[in-house]
Amino acid sequence: MVTTQSLHLPTGWLNAGSDAQFWTILTQTLLPPYVNTCRWFAGKARQQTGFAVKTVHTLPLADGDVAYLLILEASYAEGIPENYLLPVTFLADHTAHTLSFQVGDIPEKGRIGDVMIGNKTGLLIDAIYDDRFRQALFAAICQNQIISQTNGALTFHRGKGLDEGDESLTSQVLPVDSSNSAMTFGDKYFLKLYRKLFQETNPEVDMVAFLTDESSFEHIPAFGGSIIWQHEQRPDITLGMVQRMVPNDKDSWMQTGDYLNDFLYAVPQRLFAIREDVFEKVELLGKRTGEMHCALYKPSRPDNPTDPAFAPEHFTDEYRDFLIKRFEDLLDRRYNLLIDNYTKLDIQAQRLAWVFMEAKEMIETFIADFRTRPIDSLRIRIHGDYHLGQVLATEDDFVIIDFEGEPESSIADRKIKHSPLKDVAGMIRSYHYAVSAKLFNSAETDDLDPDHLQRVSDRWFYLIRDTFLNAYLDVFGAPHPLFKNNSEINFLLLIYLLEKAVYELGYEISYRPSWVKIPLKGIIDVVREIEKIRLSDGVATPHVAMLQTGLLQTK
Repeated sequence: MVTTQSLHLPTGWLNAGSDAQFWTILTQTLLPPYVNTCRWFAGKARQQTGFAVKTVHTLPLADGDVAYLLILEASYAEGIPENYLLPVTFLADHTAHTLSFQVGDIPEKGRIGDVMIGNKTGLLIDAIYDDRFRQALFAAICQNQIISQTNGALTFHRGKGLDEGDESLTSQVLPVDSSNSAMTFGDKYFLKLYRKLFQETNPEVDMVAFLTDESSFEHIPAFGGSIIWQHEQRPDITLGMVQRMVPNDKDSWMQTGDYLNDFLYAVPQRLFAIREDVFEKVELLGKRTGEMHCALYKPSRPDNPTDPAFAPEHFTDEYRDFLIKRFEDLLDRRYNLLIDNYTKLDIQAQRLAWVFMEAKEMIETFIADFRTRPIDSLRIRIHGDYHLGQVLATEDDFVIIDFEGEPESSIADRKIKHSPLKDVAGMIRSYHYAVSAKLFNSAETDDLDPDHLQRVSDRWFYLIRDTFLNAYLDVFGAPHPLFKNNSEINFLLLIYLLEKAVYELGYEISYRPSWVKIPLKGIIDVVREIEKIRLSDGVATPHVAMLQTGLLQTK
């Protein structure tokens, strides 16, 4: 391998974009060790077989220099290759004094290596740390530029959230390491550069642009623009997005934790106390959630057709099959995982696990009912990964963030339309986690009987859940096309609550065994409601046992 000290690339930097050999040398020398140090690279733990620069985009800089946006393919011994975005610039030693920033201020994680390119020595860096690159990106978005490339075009879209006259704001890279890269402009805008790329537009950009441009919903960071790689032979690929920055103190998970502290301190004194402003905050979040879904519900009209990607849809057989297959696979894996780890659980979790396993047939009957039950409610695009951590608490309101969808789902699956009750289920489960984690993992409650703690936790959760849900549904009124009636609302909410809690169970068994009781209790709560539906429907299923709640009794 060529060392960084001796690496010499004969082609000059301005001509490197079209020199395949130039990039081949880099992928065999500097790029692999550098990329493997980057937080955004997800393939560190996999057996890598090599890197290749598949596409090079050229971005002109204001001083006549250029930056290159590399589409870097990582290949592995097993599994399909992954594509990553790596923008690069070259800082020649003899021009360092002309830059608008100090080379010495570039952090180690931004330095790819010292090289000689053409007849000039200098430093190859991740371009996000080059002020010229950041300014070129932002200016291109402000100006709605389209920059033709050898392989398609870079298309910069300006959104409604970008104010006039803001093209030349000072910028900086946020120091937080994550799966994407973040830059700020004038402490007013936030530019997210997506690192791992997918063969279609990012759902977050689609969602934020739709909510900003097609609705009056203001409780998101407004869409400021996007960077798209367009090519006639394949779907558009999202490279970045700009949003307005939102001043906030904390997310709603932290805010809820603060409110729960008052409740927690009262529990050992056998006092049940919830401040009135807690209910007010929960009601407000329920209202904002309903308003978000109303904004996403946009049926087509002859004079104003809706983008098919956002048009409401019915519960089709295809959708039911998709959801049932995913849930049945998930359920089988969780049952097996629970059996394998049963002896590692505490007594309370073991009792809950036993009831869950005894209810397997009832759950399967419920799923079968979902396959055939008539449903007239509608499906729309939703947030998809909705919980307290995705809501920022401002001084007196909320702002909803992060519309990328479920992290473990494919991009195509993240764009599937669901009942908005799937988002509601996510928030309800988040509240259940908040109170359970606080009560069962605090020194103040160490000496209290676990069954007593469970009862207290349940009382808080049921009050908060009903407060959120009532405020949410009040936004829509009745009837509303998204929800045929209360019976369908209850049935669909149970479907999504059960799926969410079963999903959570796998994580807790694998990583936090002491928390397994939280999703298990959520599952049991849903199964109790399933049993009520079964009894009210009057459908005879004598071979399916009733819920064995007696197993939960300790006295």
